[in-house]
Amino acid sequence: MVSRFEIVAEPIDPRRLKAELEHQSAGASVCFEGWVRDHNDGRRVISLDYEAYAPVADKEGQRILEEAMQRFGLCAARCQHRAGALQLGDCAVWVGVCSAHRGAAFDACRYIIDEVKSRVPIWKKEHYGEGDSGWINCVTGQAS
Repeated sequence: MVSRFEIVAEPIDPRRLKAELEHQSAGASVCFEGWVRDHNDGRRVISLDYEAYAPVADKEGQRILEEAMQRFGLCAARCQHRAGALQLGDCAVWVGVCSAHRGAAFDACRYIIDEVKSRVPIWKKEHYGEGDSGWINCVTGQAS
């Protein structure tokens, strides 16, 4: 069984990560990609930075994946979250799971991304078209 959470500085490679999920017992795979978009809360976003407290982020992220493995009976689960400077269209977070059945895969993928956004110490700083910037609460998506 594969279960691994990582904070990474390099671009996320969804194709490689999805290949790591392959499992003989799996009948379903669900993946989620979170991308940097050009707007938030009515403002034009031109780029952003992610910061994470890696020692806690890695442990809590791994704990979330292990919870999902148990709760949903998964064959495998992976999650990567970027840190550093990102541009529009970059993949900021990737979650992938596989399980025997599709329902568990959909539910587990949603559970993982929601828990990562809620529990893992990752902060996002948006840079706006007007020239200023602001830190964003990753749970609510609102300026803090």
